[in-house]
Amino acid sequence: MVARIYCAELWGLREGKYQALAESDITSTDWVELQPNSPFYFFVPRDEELRPEYEQGWKITDVLPTNSVGIVTSRDHFVLDFDEALLKERITHFRENFLSDDEVREKHKLKDKKNGWSVADARKAVRQDKDWQNAFTKCLYRPFDIRSIFYHTTVIERTRPEVMRHMLAGKNMGLVAMREVAVNEPYSHFGVTQLIVDNRAFYSNKGIQYLFPLYLYPSKQEIASGLYQPEERCPNLSLEFIKDFSEKLGLKFVEDGKGDLAETFGPEDIFNYAYAVFHSPSYRSRYAEFLKTDFPRLPLTSNKELFKALAAKGADLTSLHLMESPGLNSLITRYPIVGPNQVETVRYDEASRRVYINKGQYFEGVPPEVWDFHIGGYQVTQKWLKDRKGRTLSYDELTHYQKVVVALKETIRLMGEIDGLIPNWPIE
Repeated sequence: MVARIYCAELWGLREGKYQALAESDITSTDWVELQPNSPFYFFVPRDEELRPEYEQGWKITDVLPTNSVGIVTSRDHFVLDFDEALLKERITHFRENFLSDDEVREKHKLKDKKNGWSVADARKAVRQDKDWQNAFTKCLYRPFDIRSIFYHTTVIERTRPEVMRHMLAGKNMGLVAMREVAVNEPYSHFGVTQLIVDNRAFYSNKGIQYLFPLYLYPSKQEIASGLYQPEERCPNLSLEFIKDFSEKLGLKFVEDGKGDLAETFGPEDIFNYAYAVFHSPSYRSRYAEFLKTDFPRLPLTSNKELFKALAAKGADLTSLHLMESPGLNSLITRYPIVGPNQVETVRYDEASRRVYINKGQYFEGVPPEVWDFHIGGYQVTQKWLKDRKGRTLSYDELTHYQKVVVALKETIRLMGEIDGLIPNWPIE
């Protein structure tokens, strides 16, 4: 006997639901028959028509097999700071012998945890670490929001060293993406970084951020064995994927950097191609049903000219999102009013295209589409400022914000151009 599964939905206020339930029964309910299938067996109505097409693409975990969720500090206020000097001062204070554990707990608002972490043990471990000063680095905390971090195993709950070490060992870049997102949340959870990543970098109400490094560096043990040099790196790309894409394109794969795209292609060409595809609005809308429930999949093309064009757009996006593009210096906004530069109440006036940070000071010339632009669960230009409420913005921060506006405006333009390059779906 085969079971048949039905579903019905009822939306509205509680009182209306109670009344509808009281006045209806099984026979009068408008049921929808479900067809749950592997691997998720969803007990909700879903449009599965495009699933076979979507699943022809490569799951990103099969493309970049070394990956992990972002780091979890469990004490952001202590291990992260806008100002590296202040962070170093705080950690130095944490190590001081003349201070009691209770004084440190109170000063830095730290608590011992039931899982065994304690202020006393952490202080002792940091004191005993001769290389503790090498633990200061940078972290992608939120979109376009890079902060200083004391990346030390004694004060960070989950450091994810098996993956994050590749971002610290040498020049690298990594794709940031989600495994799943809330049902009512459009999938816009893609980013690029050269740094370690916080697990809420592109927040969603459901999933957690993953980092996919492009290159892998040898471990300390491998270097000590003499088999590898510290700067020797290899692509974090599966051999099966490389073989498949190489055969489709008719190009030879090179192990590092970029190819000439006439006879060869490299890891960074693949990264840029993927970054462009993932920023295609039509890709996101066409496969929205599947992006919400699993890792994104990358469709491959056998068209060398299309690959080359998309890789070029992806390179432009990557440069913008890493804040490296020379075009970021061509500001489109002004910050005309002299004042305290303190972020108090953030609001947007669409008529004047002004983003106010307090009663009298504002950024002028911010387009509505830029103000509304989201990466993951964050409205970027609003989030960056709201996270600095009470802070006096420096000249560099004022300039950075204006460059973010440029980056987002150019991103919107490039996303449209990417869609214009792709003649049809599925990509051929």
